[in-house]
Amino acid sequence: MDQRPASNRYNEPMPEGDHVDPVHSRVRLTYDDFVLFPDDGKRHELIDGEHYVTPSPVPRHQAILWNLALLIGTYLDGHPIGRAFAAPLDVVFSNFDVVEPDLLYMSRERAAEVLTVKHVKGSPELVVEVGSPGTRKRDETIKKRLYERMGVSEYWFVDPDVNVVRVYRRDGEGFARAIELDLEAGDVLTTSLLPGLEMPLARIFRE
Repeated sequence: MDQRPASNRYNEPMPEGDHVDPVHSRVRLTYDDFVLFPDDGKRHELIDGEHYVTPSPVPRHQAILWNLALLIGTYLDGHPIGRAFAAPLDVVFSNFDVVEPDLLYMSRERAAEVLTVKHVKGSPELVVEVGSPGTRKRDETIKKRLYERMGVSEYWFVDPDVNVVRVYRRDGEGFARAIELDLEAGDVLTTSLLPGLEMPLARIFRE
């Protein structure tokens, strides 16, 4: 699965392999370049000015994302304290950093500050990525560091291969060590951002 930064010439083929250390000698792209990327059904993102392309997700990825969105959405129906969105929705952190998380959440107060008619311009409080074989390294390195640097309060990395959720919570200027929750252990995911919501991993990974 192709995870190297895309060429600046959009019609050139992308090299093979999962790449997590962009070639910084390339031209640093901006949001103005981002809006010109093709609408081809793939996920296009900019991280520190590097263009990344991710193929369409597989069914298991989408099933897990649906389960999470349903759990959070149902909670918010009864507790309208914020807004949640599933991909595709662009999050514009800076002119050089534009990503499309699988799922994000903002309190009503935060949404009033960063939600525009086109995208999110600023940091959501919660970002969720559901991993795949081609994105795992990037999700837990480059994207994790981006979310940490940009002030995201919590980052959840969902790993379908081992049925684990790793929760990174802000502690001062960065994320504390990940809390690892395991399906086999019967763990339940909770967060102070959504008080009272309990999400058993059996529900998250249900197919």
